[in-house]
Amino acid sequence: MVDASSFYAVVPAGGAGTRLWPLSRAGNPKFLLDLTGAGRTLLQQTSDRLGPLVDGVVVVTGARHAEAVAAQLPDLGEAGLLVEPSPRDSMAAIGLAAAVLAHRLPDEDVVIGSFAADHVIEQTEAFSTAVRTAVEVARRDLVVTIGIEADHPSTAFGYVEMAEPLAEVAGAYAVRAFMEKPDEETAAGYLATGRYRWNGGMYVARARVLLGHLARYQPTMHAGLLEIAAAWDSGARAEVVDRVWPSLTRIAIDHAISEPLAGEGGIAVVPAALGWSDVGDWRSLADLTPAADGGARVLGDAHLVRGSGSAGAMVVPGSGRTVVLLGVPDAVVVDTPDALLVSTRERAQEVKTVVDALTAEGRTDLL
Repeated sequence: MVDASSFYAVVPAGGAGTRLWPLSRAGNPKFLLDLTGAGRTLLQQTSDRLGPLVDGVVVVTGARHAEAVAAQLPDLGEAGLLVEPSPRDSMAAIGLAAAVLAHRLPDEDVVIGSFAADHVIEQTEAFSTAVRTAVEVARRDLVVTIGIEADHPSTAFGYVEMAEPLAEVAGAYAVRAFMEKPDEETAAGYLATGRYRWNGGMYVARARVLLGHLARYQPTMHAGLLEIAAAWDSGARAEVVDRVWPSLTRIAIDHAISEPLAGEGGIAVVPAALGWSDVGDWRSLADLTPAADGGARVLGDAHLVRGSGSAGAMVVPGSGRTVVLLGVPDAVVVDTPDALLVSTRERAQEVKTVVDALTAEGRTDLL
């Protein structure tokens, strides 16, 4: 019998942040880096934001990053670090945490909230309010997403369309639909209606409700995750994980649950203005970085950068060499000991193609 309630944050920490190459790499991805000059990595900042709101934090990460995550968040302990043997996308990571927490706490009404490890949120009070509202809505057996107020018609994010307000909880709305990344004209049309928010991938739900939907939409994955969760804190973990994990479908939570559930009226959204960024490329990181002398934006030692006529340029002097920019506004210069990137903010999204090419060439030394 359920006789207590709790709220746990689930933080999927994966990916290589390839659009921030050569600074972010597979072995040292962006969530392990301090990209804002705060003295705390993006992962640590995520934990700092969530700590006052939750009963515990669970990080789901790969074996390659487990040691670094444990070092950056020593209070996690062994129970708070779930190591997946291979990436199976967000549904497997979030579902694993939900299943393990439900198995560990059978007498509690566990609500989980999933929050990426590598996002920046400047409006922490607004974030806290939105999360608390989302938890209240989730206790009514809805899956809840936090819809991020858009400040421009981005083609890099998906969108969530709000419907009517929920009568039970102020500040929450029903969800009509989720939209994939649109073209610019479509995105501008979305924003003109006032009904659309960016989908930042933040979800809050009762663990048993989330697992119940997973059982309906992805029954094989549901059964596999329950089997893994039952063995997780036992000596059988390695055998069960090695046998079951590779069989799990590789699918995002948006496709696995939120999109089909929206059609059934089972999703709600809490809109919020968060000062949010997914720090997805050099352009977005430049927007977060204060301008130094000469107008360039510098991540690292600003004394190593000299510039004139280069307003808006983004510079990372990571090799210790002095970087000089003359008349190259909006340039991107990332100087690391083994690789130098020179591009523009306009073409920031194309950095991933460089990583893809290096991968095809087998240049693992640069990845």
